[in-house]
Amino acid sequence: ITQADLARKSDGHLSGTSTGLTDLNNLLGGMHKSDLIILAGRPGMGKTALATNIAFHAAATTRTGETAVPVAFFSLEMAAEQLGTRILSERAQIDSEQIRRGKLNSAEFDQLVAASNTIASAPFFIDDTPSLSVSQLASRARRLKRTSGLGLIIVDYLQLLTPQLGVRSENRVQEISNISRTLKAIAKDLNVPVVALSQLSRAVEMREDKRPNLADLRESGSIEQDADVVMFVYREEYYLNKREPERKMEESEDTFNIRHDEWLRKMQNSENKAEVIVAKQRHGPTGSVLVHFEKRFTHFTDLTESTHLPEGF
Repeated sequence: ITQADLARKSDGHLSGTSTGLTDLNNLLGGMHKSDLIILAGRPGMGKTALATNIAFHAAATTRTGETAVPVAFFSLEMAAEQLGTRILSERAQIDSEQIRRGKLNSAEFDQLVAASNTIASAPFFIDDTPSLSVSQLASRARRLKRTSGLGLIIVDYLQLLTPQLGVRSENRVQEISNISRTLKAIAKDLNVPVVALSQLSRAVEMREDKRPNLADLRESGSIEQDADVVMFVYREEYYLNKREPERKMEESEDTFNIRHDEWLRKMQNSENKAEVIVAKQRHGPTGSVLVHFEKRFTHFTDLTESTHLPEGF
């Protein structure tokens, strides 16, 4: 009844925490309390960038009809300073390399200061403890829930967590299953959405169509079973950029030009675009949405046109 009332009051669209992406919100209805959301992708696809975009939007949104929530970001792969630089780059719309090197004019520096003030005032907590155990994560999340009213947890990434004390196994699949089950238990216990990033199997790279699917979850164990939502981030541009055609021996210039023109057309169509593929949603539809990705700022935003793609695209 409570869930239905929330949906009714939000015109049937967004009853959970906003992702900051309109079409993804429309597909998911937002990120719901007690849900375990898996966000997976191959290296270079932008899964950490998407997670930071979602997390900071949740902590600092000023959009009408959206409420900011305290966010805990457990960064097991990236140091807090690196993660902070990424968020600063995204908020200020300044290349992170410029920030690191201090190559800023006065206007850019003012942008940076304004973005920094926004970040500093947001309820956004980063824990970059390496080799964190899933039980330590649970303890720290409970403390934050008690002291700050936690509303969202991000884990980057699931496979870097160590199992609970006393349950270490020689079987990696069992360890991953224990971790995913515990993350789901944390989501239920604290009544917050937990977004856990996950690696994908290299089998993706062996296929012609490199869009990931549920079978690609590396060492998946019970990840798919435990998750309420499984999302993949995919950028065709990344793969096309690596496959610029070269002229073959004895290939005519006309034939080569046709192949190269087709490659250029695909590059133009995929430039600065990413797909967010919702492959599983326990209480809703699956499908894909297209979003804009600005690589310089690791920034995901809406495309201007309606971009919802039906299942099976």
